[in-house]
Amino acid sequence: MDSAVIELDGLEVRFGNRAILKKLKASLTGRSIGLLGPNGAGKSTLLNTLLGFHKPSSGTARILGRDIRTHAREVRSLIGYMPENDSFIASMSGVRFVRLMAELAGLPREHALERAHEAFFYVGLGEVRYRALGTYSLGMKQSAKLAQAIAHGPKLLFLDEPTNGLDPPARTRMIQLIQEIRDRGDLHLILSSHLLRDVEECCDQVLILKDGNIAAFCNLEEERRANRRFLEIETRGSNNGDFLDAMEKLGCETAQGAQGRIKLILPDGLEVRRLYEVAAQQNVQIRRLNHKRDSLEDIFLKAMEAPDARS
Repeated sequence: MDSAVIELDGLEVRFGNRAILKKLKASLTGRSIGLLGPNGAGKSTLLNTLLGFHKPSSGTARILGRDIRTHAREVRSLIGYMPENDSFIASMSGVRFVRLMAELAGLPREHALERAHEAFFYVGLGEVRYRALGTYSLGMKQSAKLAQAIAHGPKLLFLDEPTNGLDPPARTRMIQLIQEIRDRGDLHLILSSHLLRDVEECCDQVLILKDGNIAAFCNLEEERRANRRFLEIETRGSNNGDFLDAMEKLGCETAQGAQGRIKLILPDGLEVRRLYEVAAQQNVQIRRLNHKRDSLEDIFLKAMEAPDARS
């Protein structure tokens, strides 16, 4: 069993009399974990609590085995944080700012400068690294925020709305960078976004919050693997009943819909080409075949519609 990247152990955060996070319990083990939820669900509070900015009212959380209550300084040294809002010193050059952030994360001055240059080239800003941050475009500022988050070599990366406000080419480049970082395999990342597409393209697990509770938690890779066996087909022919009987004898679960549509769940080991062979034997023509799957949008909407989110 994979060890937990983040373990939430009855984590509760209250502001005054109001509970913002309500005794969250979960073990997050993925390489790339998406954090979703509507405004006010508790996403930012969860990130800020894990970073040590909010003190838990009860319970705790562990990051890579370190308790956020008792090892806060060590936890921060392991995390790179790309905030949603800009926090730049506008008159400072990009490379100087990233070097400063790397020093604050614990790197020696010379090493921090070297890593700052490397990070700027990695995110595609090498040619503008000596320009003042205040002159950067929105896309360049987002990339600079990513550069400062990775410069010190963190083990866990928090990305808060990394594509916020980006035009399509800049968004594509940012998603590619996140995917490259994920696929390197030397760190884990948490991607908080209101854009389902960002999470679907970058993450293998997703945690959905609603009203401070966990509304859903699922492994997207397992969902994708399972859904490869779920087909919807549209047929034309003399007798769909014989075709369904033949498919059931092969171990398929079947259901017939209107206008020649059929839903099938294939057993392991049965290839799609076998459907066409059986259809030909039964004088049935398969006109259309789709791999049916619950999209992340479906999963999110089901979580939002559930009457009681689980904690």
